[in-house]
Amino acid sequence: MPTNYIEILSVSEGSEGKVKQDLKFKTGKFVWRVKFTAPLNPATVNNNNLYVTDSNGNLLNTIIRYDAEKKIIEVEPAGVYTPLETYTLNITKRVESQGGQKLKEEVQVRFNMT
Repeated sequence: MPTNYIEILSVSEGSEGKVKQDLKFKTGKFVWRVKFTAPLNPATVNNNNLYVTDSNGNLLNTIIRYDAEKKIIEVEPAGVYTPLETYTLNITKRVESQGGQKLKEEVQVRFNMT
């Protein structure tokens, strides 16, 4: 029986040590939690700036939530991930802090459900 239900296939260069997984339940609706060091401009936290694509580049319907107090964005699929399909979580440089600072590099995390 597998101990992990999501397999991280690759991470953008420079972000390798920042992506961690802590999974307890197999649901098929894995929620990404992205923690930032500074408060974000809520207007930049949206499906245009954070999104998930499948292996064909098709956008998945996702729900984006921002917890300003904890500085965490949650990216949740509206449906379930298909087992063994490869997906990519995309975080663009258009996500900004409240002071207008943008990410230096876009972050992409390739993963699949096992």
